[in-house]
Amino acid sequence: MTEIELRDYVDEIEATPLATLLGAAAPDVRAILERALDRRELTPDEGLRLYTSDGDDLRALIRAADLARAADRGDEVTYVVNRNINFTNICFVGCQFCGFKRQRWESDAYDHSDDVILGKVGDAIARGATEICMQGGINPDMPALRYRDLLISIKRAYPEIHVHAFSPMEIMYGARRTRMEYAEYITMLREAGLGSIPGTAAEILDDDVREVLSHKKVDVQAWVDIITTAHGLGVPTTSTIMYGHIEKPRQIVNHLELLRSIQKRTGGFTEFVPLRFIHQNTVLYRKGLVKPVDNGLPDLRMYSFARLYLRGQIDNLQTSWVKLGVDLAAVTLKTGCNDFSGTLMEESITAQAGGEAGEFVPVDLIEDKAREMGRTAIERTTLYTKLHGRKAPNGARPIDFANSSDQTTDHHACGGGGGR
Repeated sequence: MTEIELRDYVDEIEATPLATLLGAAAPDVRAILERALDRRELTPDEGLRLYTSDGDDLRALIRAADLARAADRGDEVTYVVNRNINFTNICFVGCQFCGFKRQRWESDAYDHSDDVILGKVGDAIARGATEICMQGGINPDMPALRYRDLLISIKRAYPEIHVHAFSPMEIMYGARRTRMEYAEYITMLREAGLGSIPGTAAEILDDDVREVLSHKKVDVQAWVDIITTAHGLGVPTTSTIMYGHIEKPRQIVNHLELLRSIQKRTGGFTEFVPLRFIHQNTVLYRKGLVKPVDNGLPDLRMYSFARLYLRGQIDNLQTSWVKLGVDLAAVTLKTGCNDFSGTLMEESITAQAGGEAGEFVPVDLIEDKAREMGRTAIERTTLYTKLHGRKAPNGARPIDFANSSDQTTDHHACGGGGGR
């Protein structure tokens, strides 16, 4: 389907009475959706039935997810004014789904100095940012305390900015380099100014899948240990999934079941972010291990399923305009999403994998897209405090780093976003 056809498809569903849609669905799907709308927790088998729905069943799922979103989060669409900083693309991990990483000897490899990073942070604040989202490659030459020292530099210069940084993979690597336990290491980062952690490096939380995607990357148990340790120390995280590659439907459901179980124990997830796999410039695609997946219905199914399966535990569902494009991301606001992500201002990871959605969405465009969907956009902080009445400037393009002696090809046009 084209984006216009998807918009018409969802609009038609929205205009159809719920009873009509439920009546057309299979009896078992109808019963599951009624349970979900009654705020009863779904089982993994029920979740699998929803995630594999199609036709009239999918139409009923989408409508139920939108109604659950309205009941749980209202009609406001939240967003954060932030800047994404991928501070190095040097990495030894070799993920099969990545088009971003470089070896240190490659001509377009970079590892930004503090001066360049601080310039980017200052520019973001001048343009209204309240958050810096910061992740990078796993650089084998990184000083052991690099992450801590980078936080200290940023917070010394800009104490008001929220630093949302360092994936569980980066946390694992940093802890190993310093020979610290996770709790000690995360405590050190928190005291240096870390505000929250991206729940990325999750991909699919299944070790068989992860062995194919990246056998060097953090395994499921380590990911869980790092996330739950952070939550126990009062450091919140996001949660993510990367879908649309080699995974099976049951593995998707098991992934969400694990996230839901963690949230029951810790309450530390601020949001859930489904991230569609971008295939074009990846090893997986070049090897023929994945085939392109049509945009549209698989994305609407994922967002709708996630809204209902996580209901009552993780109620902030964030769309990813970087993965979907702005127009399709807007459509997902009618399939369970209540958050439009951030302005981002620059991004390398998705762009290098072949993403075509761009790297910056100004506040005015977010507001326009929310309005098109019959919703109202409201700025928020990283931790979902709403900033009513604050009008963040759209700003000009970021400052020009081209003359900096430390600047290398960063592939940032103006902003954008990787995973949160």
